[in-house]
Amino acid sequence: MDVYEAVTSRKATRAFTDRHVPREMLERVLLAAAWAPSGSNLQPWHLYVLTGRPLADLKKRAGERVASGEPWDEPEYEQYPPTLGSPYRERRSAFGEQRYGALGIPREDLEARQRAASANWQCFGAPVALFCYIDRDMGRPQWSDLGMYLQTVMLLLRAEGLHSCAQMAWAKCRRTVASVLSPPDELVLFCGMSVGYEDVTTHSPRTGRAPLAETVTYVG
Repeated sequence: MDVYEAVTSRKATRAFTDRHVPREMLERVLLAAAWAPSGSNLQPWHLYVLTGRPLADLKKRAGERVASGEPWDEPEYEQYPPTLGSPYRERRSAFGEQRYGALGIPREDLEARQRAASANWQCFGAPVALFCYIDRDMGRPQWSDLGMYLQTVMLLLRAEGLHSCAQMAWAKCRRTVASVLSPPDELVLFCGMSVGYEDVTTHSPRTGRAPLAETVTYVG
């Protein structure tokens, strides 16, 4: 798979099979991903890889938390600006319409949307979950490094025939994640990522992208 195919076939996959993902495959991906760009070579990412019994334990704890109605943890960073202006507001709205429309859930059925969202805590059935942390003393450039690292991981996963779904939603369940991982206090959970083989029997439309005229300006 060349890099163009990896980029254009990557998507947020929300239905996985339970097919085993070999550890050597994950090792190969993570060894290569370490070469992602990083300002002054800080490499500010801290990654935890969960499989097997520890992942099953986390899914159980998160599921019980959802069932109990316990309030979510306050994320330690702002996931979205409090007021989204145009065109970002419209893009987010269009994403929601497509995501829940594909599941046959109307906008007004908030309960059904919440049930669909709860699949996050089961990693959409994936047999592997990655949790990416960053030191709380790091600044915006290092958070940018984190994004480049995670994109590199996701593209390398595609090269291995795997799919993924990056999930900021786990930041709202960070204490439950910490109860399994026991990360140092100085680390902030940015996101989780479900990893595995796509369940192709489940319809999973790919979110569109804005035309270049909206996002790119040529000069010269």
